[in-house]
Amino acid sequence: MARRDGFGMAGRLVPPGRRATVDLPMTAMPDHTPVTLSVHVVHGARPGPVMFVSGAIHGDEVIGTEIIRRLLRLPALDRMAGTLLAVPIVNAFGFLGGSRYLPDRRDLNRSFPGSARGSLAARLAFAFRTEILARAEIGIDLHSAAIHRTNLPQIRVSPGQPEALRLARAFAAPVTLTSRVRDGSLRQAAAAAGVTMLLYEGGEGLRVEDRAARAGVAGILRVMAASGMIAGAAAPRARRGTLHCPRSDWLRAPGAGLATFRAGIGDRVAAGQVLATVSDPFGEAEVELAAPRPGIVIGRAQLPVVHEGDALFHLADLPEADEAGAALDIPDEDEVI
Repeated sequence: MARRDGFGMAGRLVPPGRRATVDLPMTAMPDHTPVTLSVHVVHGARPGPVMFVSGAIHGDEVIGTEIIRRLLRLPALDRMAGTLLAVPIVNAFGFLGGSRYLPDRRDLNRSFPGSARGSLAARLAFAFRTEILARAEIGIDLHSAAIHRTNLPQIRVSPGQPEALRLARAFAAPVTLTSRVRDGSLRQAAAAAGVTMLLYEGGEGLRVEDRAARAGVAGILRVMAASGMIAGAAAPRARRGTLHCPRSDWLRAPGAGLATFRAGIGDRVAAGQVLATVSDPFGEAEVELAAPRPGIVIGRAQLPVVHEGDALFHLADLPEADEAGAALDIPDEDEVI
């Protein structure tokens, strides 16, 4: 059998069966500290697909970094086929500052396909697209809710992509949603490049929730197994299949005051079930927030102090059958205000 070629990136050649961290120079901080886009390349000894896994495109969503850290320690990668491109921190500026955005307040996940001569966000998006995305066949982008909200582990796929839906079923997150593609997003760039991509959501911004981290690592391994990159025995067996929910929306606070939450992440709720009560500080007035229909709670606010109209619960409809749903118009985290 012919020897497999090495994997080249930024002047480095990673031989088959080896791994290395490649630093792609990006820019510098105002104090002259260099900033790189660092990629850990695991180049298997046997041929197979190229898959990227990325974290912290939104700098405050640190769960992705932790998932990739745990993934890279696993012995299953020592015997894998194909190539894994692991990028634990895409937005280093936001990661260091605990911010979703870049220093110019641009959202990196609305800056694709990017430009080599554009804004900082456009240049970083361009580098990711040309150095990472263009080399991949499969991608998993890792996210969490924004600060002060938490998400049930879930996968979002683009409409009209049966292969993405197949991999979402293999990932086996508790919930899968088919959501419309946002302009300027990495998912849009992936679709244009013919890359099958999953978007993972789990946990809370600026926090590492162990359940969300474990679900992310297990799901990535199951996708690798379903893609022929690792043996099926190396991936944990899913205890249950994913629920492909047909629609979802946010339920908002009916009044201002202190919220007492009566439903949690992952709870299945009935129509009319009280999810929260909101009371004024004197305890003289109290208003209830009830579920308008049966569903499963896939996202929830964390803070008890609420204004009228604040998004409190992200409720997804329970599926009638495990089949592809229509594309959902799921709000961005910074749109849920």
